[in-house]
Amino acid sequence: MLHAPALAARRVPRGARVLAVGAVALLSVFWGGCGNTLYAIQISSASSKLEEAHELGAEQYAPYEYWFAFEHIEKAQSEASEADYSDAVKLAEVGEEYADKAIKLARDAHRGAGR
Repeated sequence: MLHAPALAARRVPRGARVLAVGAVALLSVFWGGCGNTLYAIQISSASSKLEEAHELGAEQYAPYEYWFAFEHIEKAQSEASEADYSDAVKLAEVGEEYADKAIKLARDAHRGAGR
């Protein structure tokens, strides 16, 4: 049995434990075959951005960016349905990038119109 001073010397600060657990979880996502988890996170973010762009009227103010994002997100969902998560994640990232551009252009158009 260990004495109290020996136990105290072995204690790891809580922050270090949390960081270690987080690092292990992150590594398991990247190398553990959990592509569907990465896809779920990415597609959720991209879909939210696309919805925001839609609410701002991006189809009218930034049609190229909006529909480019829309098609990439649609294709990402198709790839994920075939369990091709690496391509799905990449497509969702591009979709999110263009949804962001559509949001910016739509907001700029609203500001220019005095809204």
